[in-house]
Amino acid sequence: MARVVIGGVVAAMVVLVALGVVVFGPDPSAEDDAPVASPPPTPEEPRVRPSGPQEAPRAIPAVRSWEPADGSGWAVTPDTRVVAVLDGVLDDEAERLADELSVPVVEGDEALLGDVLLRVDPDAPLEREEYTLASRDGVLTITGSHDAGVFYGTRTLVQSVQELGGVAEGEVRDAPDRPQRGFMLDIARKHFPAEWIEDRLRQMGDLKYNQLQLHFSDDQGFRIESEEYPEVVSEEHLTQDEVRRILALAESLHITVIPEIDSPGHLGAVLNAYPDLRLFDRDGEAVRGAIDISQERAGELIDGLTREFAQLFPGPYWHLGGDEYGALYYRDPQASFPGLAAAAREEFGPAGTVQDLATRWLNDRADTARDLERLPQVWNDGMHAGGEIQPDAEREVTYWTGREIGARPPEEYLEGGWQLINMSSEYLYYVLGEPVGFVYPTGERIYEEWTPEVLRGSEPVDPALGGPENILGGRFAVWCDLADRQSVAEVADGIRLPLHATSQKLWNPDEPELSWEEFTALADRLEAGVRA
Repeated sequence: MARVVIGGVVAAMVVLVALGVVVFGPDPSAEDDAPVASPPPTPEEPRVRPSGPQEAPRAIPAVRSWEPADGSGWAVTPDTRVVAVLDGVLDDEAERLADELSVPVVEGDEALLGDVLLRVDPDAPLEREEYTLASRDGVLTITGSHDAGVFYGTRTLVQSVQELGGVAEGEVRDAPDRPQRGFMLDIARKHFPAEWIEDRLRQMGDLKYNQLQLHFSDDQGFRIESEEYPEVVSEEHLTQDEVRRILALAESLHITVIPEIDSPGHLGAVLNAYPDLRLFDRDGEAVRGAIDISQERAGELIDGLTREFAQLFPGPYWHLGGDEYGALYYRDPQASFPGLAAAAREEFGPAGTVQDLATRWLNDRADTARDLERLPQVWNDGMHAGGEIQPDAEREVTYWTGREIGARPPEEYLEGGWQLINMSSEYLYYVLGEPVGFVYPTGERIYEEWTPEVLRGSEPVDPALGGPENILGGRFAVWCDLADRQSVAEVADGIRLPLHATSQKLWNPDEPELSWEEFTALADRLEAGVRA
């Protein structure tokens, strides 16, 4: 009987609940047994309105356009989120920015008060690396037509937050002056650990660089693991897995890695494994680093290395080198190298010369690069004037010197229709040990004197030949001629401010607004993570 009563009570309670009547047990603390209504839902807490600075955003390189507006600006609040459509396009940018601001990431395209909204709008009237950064009504929006532009906007945002605490009300519109903004590292003469290179990549990303050139083969070493030609690899080297890790980080920072296997000179490490391909003069003396370009096997070897490493490096460029071929340094190359001279006459007729053979060599290597869907780049002193054969047109020229054999004034290349990348040895060459008249470049001199138009000496080319359509950009270079003169830590310290200065002038070659002292103070604060 008791079981029946209990069941009836339960059934009754079910009916009451279904009818919307809330049933409570007795409350010992209550004055009577009257039912107590449930509390109403708590409304969502109002968001904190950001309060940003009143000054224009500060970053290195400096933004090129800032339009202030009336308002309280934007700063990180307890409610701040990074909002983005996470479909694989902006995932890296959103995660990195959220980590740097110590805020969460939210999927979507609707921002609330205090949020950062990242947007890719393919229809926006913005170039690939251009972006807008708008602080309006408590929301910070970064827009690009591509993810690269959005990434650069996040670099400006992070630096402005670090320096000023946020972003004033208004809009930044920013874009680089030059499409190629790079750093070149000679890892052939001196081994640099993968971690050191990764640290430079992070620094480069913050400074809006977009290229890293790796010179990994020279007389002193071949510094990347080869699976097909293991005999050429030096004891200290990067493994292919380490290179893949470097490439993955570079890709996430919108940095293209450009490999360089220099030839027909600077091949000493390769020739240690292939001594029969060395170039010998008429006296039987081997020419340092020079391969015998009259031998068909020589071209096959370099093309084979190129094909293997093109599978490792997926970028659109391949640097062929082409500089300082030792045979051309002799007073009479034809007399000093009768074998090369005979091959040249057979190939190009009675007027053929060793120079023609060298030009043909580089043209052939360029063909291999193009077959691999890579745009060739070459050193300017591998571009020889005159002769029976000319350098092919489909290549870009990294201009570094006017003093080497085969080097000509930059105007001759520009007038000949070749696009240049400025690698001026006067301003942008950091050569370990300062041999043969080189001195360590200073950031101050780059900041105050250099522009991409200053290719040779200290004077710019004629404005009619300059501009981004002809001079595509520049690269600051570290060469390790006397490798033991500095440790890798000393190299990092020595190039820090030159990299900052070069970044500024490639992004905007105009005279900077900050003095050098102000610029270095800003760089120091940003690197140390302290606010002005």
